[in-house]
Order: sequence, then C-alpha cells, then structure tokens
Amino acid sequence: MNTRRLFREDVYLKTCEAVVQTVSTHEGKVLVTLDQTIFFPTGGGQSCDIGTMNGLPVVDVYEYKDDILHCVDCAPDALQSGDTVQLAIDWTHRFDNMQRHCGEHILSGMFYREYGGVNRGFHMGDNYMTVDISLEENPDFKTLTWEMAKHAELCTNEAIWTNAPVITRHFDTKAEAAQLPLRKALAIEKDITIVCVGAVENPSDCVACCGTHPSTAGQVGMVKIFKVEPNKGMFRVYFEAGRRAFLKYQEEMDVLTALCNKLSAGTEDVLNKYESAQEKNKESRTQLHLLKKEVLAREAAAIQAQITASAAAGDSLPLVRHYALLSLDDLASLGREISPQIDKIAFLVHDPTHTVFLVSNGKTDCGRLVKENASIYNGKGGGNASLARAIFTSSEYVDTFLDLIEKHLR
Repeated sequence: MNTRRLFREDVYLKTCEAVVQTVSTHEGKVLVTLDQTIFFPTGGGQSCDIGTMNGLPVVDVYEYKDDILHCVDCAPDALQSGDTVQLAIDWTHRFDNMQRHCGEHILSGMFYREYGGVNRGFHMGDNYMTVDISLEENPDFKTLTWEMAKHAELCTNEAIWTNAPVITRHFDTKAEAAQLPLRKALAIEKDITIVCVGAVENPSDCVACCGTHPSTAGQVGMVKIFKVEPNKGMFRVYFEAGRRAFLKYQEEMDVLTALCNKLSAGTEDVLNKYESAQEKNKESRTQLHLLKKEVLAREAAAIQAQITASAAAGDSLPLVRHYALLSLDDLASLGREISPQIDKIAFLVHDPTHTVFLVSNGKTDCGRLVKENASIYNGKGGGNASLARAIFTSSEYVDTFLDLIEKHLR
C-alpha cells in the first residue's frame, strides 16, 4: 500500500501535510498521488471527500491499485513531484457522510435484528438514501409494513440516543474478522475493516465497511424513514440521517403547519379536517358536473332551435357561436352532442384560447378542412369528419379562418 490512509487512523483529522509522489494527466484531469492523505476515496457506497491541496480544489478522489488518486482542479505544472503540500478536507461534507453512513448501518442492523431483514443494496444519493431489505431468509414475514419500518426506525434512534461507541477495527485475515458477530458474511479475504456500533456482545450493528464513521452513535443525531415500497421482490426504504434528516423533518413540518393554517386545524385533527374538505369538494364537483350537464343540454337545444329558425328563414350561412366560460372539453362534448343535427357545418369558438371546433354530421369533412386550411393562418389542429379543432394564436386569425371556410363551402 503506497498511500498512507490517515483517515483510517483519525477520522477527525481535517488538515495535514503531505509530499507529492506523482503528477499525471488523464482525459484532461490532473491526478496527484501523495505519501499520505486525509482524503477518503469513493468506495463502499460513500462519496469521496472534497477539499483543497495548497488551496487548489480537490474535486474527486479514488483508489487505483495501492494508491489514492486526487483529481485537482489546476494546471498540470501547478504541482511537482517532491512538493510539500497542505491538505484540507471540506469538514461539513465529511461529517455529513459520516452521519449518513453510520445512520444507514444502525438502521440496517435494526432491520436485521428485529425481522431478519437483509440489506441487499445501499444507495447514498444527493437527496435521500435507500436500503433494499430482503425478508426471504425469515419465513415469518412476507411483507415489510409501514408499522414494521416505524418500529425499526424507533429502535435505530434509541440506539443513537445511547451514544454507544462506534469502533472501527482492521484485520489482516478473514478468519480474524469472522470472530465478530457480523450482520453479513465477508466477501473479501484480507485487509478487512469492521465497523461495530455498541458492545461486541450485543451490537446495534457489526459489518464490514471501508467508509468513515463518527466515534459515537449519538453524533448521527437522528434517522428518519420517509417511504417504503416493494422493489424487485424486496422492500426499498427511503430515509435520511443526521443534519439532513433534521432539515427534511423541518421541511415537512413547515408543509404540515401551512396545511393546518389553511384548514384552521391543529396537527391532532388536520387529517379529519382534510377528509371533511375532500368530501365537500366531492359534493361540489358532483353539483358542478350536473350543472354543466344542464348547461350543455340547454345550449344544444338552443343550437337546434337556431338551426330550425335559420332553415325556415332560408339562411344558409354556417352556425357560429362564441364561448368564454365553458371549457375546451365542454365544447368538445357539445360538438359530439349536436353533430348529427348539422347538415353543413357549425363553428364553436372558444375565445380565451382562440380555438375553433368544426362540427358536422360527417358529410362535410371537418378534419380535412382543418388539415388543409388552419396552417395558412399559423394554426394547428386535427380531428375526424364530424368533429375537429383548429387552434390559432390570435382572434384575428380565427375570424379570417372562419371567413375562408364559409367562402369555401358556398
């Protein structure tokens, strides 16, 4: 191992000196190796540390064989082999990762202890973390319910409140590490790091991990589960830990408080008030539907009366009616209702959106008229023989389009 990993020796070390070993470039990136480093490289589901090297931004860190490569945002000649450099990590970023990663360990340990749930996948995302819990090894549980998740969450936070020690141990061989009460079987043979939360005799969690963790569980602060959903035969648990969990909790409390204020309710009865409001809305929607149905029926009758009167007077001009209060869906329904009565063509104009519905009994092909003529006036649309719509950008284009169709049908 060429790079001494100081983060293994003291996870709270924020600055140090190091000597540059090599400087190289790859795909336009400047890559630096050091004799020692406080920068944790991406691994074990945890993102790398960020920070500075002689004040220059360190934007990525990863392992390559026995070295740790630091991607530094600088000119290729800014650093030279043999230079002594000052390293500084972004402590806020590091501690955030420590809280989140350790919180995931304790939560996974509680799913395992309480239900035999095995963590089959872990993701530390920008906005939330997830663990995929499998219950296949415990036939007593077929599903992971919300109540089960809440219980595991409570157990997790109780473990955090005890402020139990978080001990990181390094072992040369698998046989040595396997003596501990591990949650998951070891997948590597040597150079093994085990993180144990609490006493070895009865730990909250004990598992192999290369990540960074606080020295005590209390520093995690809290863990909060937000959602549980089935996923590929397992159960995906969405959660957060530490400062992020607190901020998420604040955000959701703000939403709850705003909802309470809108409903003039306290948190204890906001759900009942919401359900009551939903029921009233349902009744209002039903009444609105009936009123719209009546309005459309009356409008259809008025159109029929106008058609009859026009025929009696020998008026052959197309029927044109303008609307502002009915919706586009309402006019489409009205068009379908009256189409069998329209021998030539009728225009239903929705003034707010500059939309024209062309309606006929099918003898005059409305869809063809829209397809052939709407684009002349920057319009678009489509439809079938008995009902089509054309949409324009202004009322002037609507009027011109109507004039064109009227002349076309004479």
